[in-house]
Amino acid sequence: MSDLYPLLDQANIALGRLDGMSMVLPDTSLFLYMYIRKEAVLSSQIEGTQSSLSDLLLFESQESPGVPLDDVTEVSCYVAAMNYGLVRLKELPLSLRLLREIHEKLMANGRGSLKLPGEFRSSQNWIGGSRPGNAQLVPTPPEYLIETLGAFEKFLHDENVKLPILIKAALAHVQFETIHPFLDGNGRLGRLLITFILCNEGILKQPLLYLSLYFKSNRQAYYDHLQSVRETGDWEAWIKFF
Repeated sequence: MSDLYPLLDQANIALGRLDGMSMVLPDTSLFLYMYIRKEAVLSSQIEGTQSSLSDLLLFESQESPGVPLDDVTEVSCYVAAMNYGLVRLKELPLSLRLLREIHEKLMANGRGSLKLPGEFRSSQNWIGGSRPGNAQLVPTPPEYLIETLGAFEKFLHDENVKLPILIKAALAHVQFETIHPFLDGNGRLGRLLITFILCNEGILKQPLLYLSLYFKSNRQAYYDHLQSVRETGDWEAWIKFF
């Protein structure tokens, strides 16, 4: 674990520099307007949408985008969910209730509107394969979901767990992705969770850090690390990657 400390120092220094940029930008709101939309496009592309930033801006200006409407609607919902979550964090703790509310915004339109927006699943889901028996990942069974989510929420707020915030965010992301508590939208919400944790803990004054570009550029390594944690408990390699 000792080789994590230099990486953690470098990451914290970089975060401090990034946070400082929010105080010298001539128009932070304009920067965030475009940056959040770029993040929404990248995070949605990881899930398979074809929408680009130009398509999203065309859609928002009520012109016709160059991709299927469902694709650009999903990206637009991601922007709405992100903005909603950042506002609600000023009123609510980072909790299961807040995650459900954000999920409802995320899945409000497009293909996800029939996948129980804002509701934890009551059926088994899986990732890869045609059924749970040949799937790459079978998340928490529905009868244990509330218990597992309760432990996850406790971890987010347990003051007895003295962890650097970046490591806490890394652990929370894997936990959420492995539980996969919703029928759809778990990947996008799990990536949003990272930014929400950093803002909620005061590491960032503005939502200036998103990891979807890095995850998309290193998609196979990202998936391999998540799966390695689940199969062998190799948390250290995941944290180094994160």
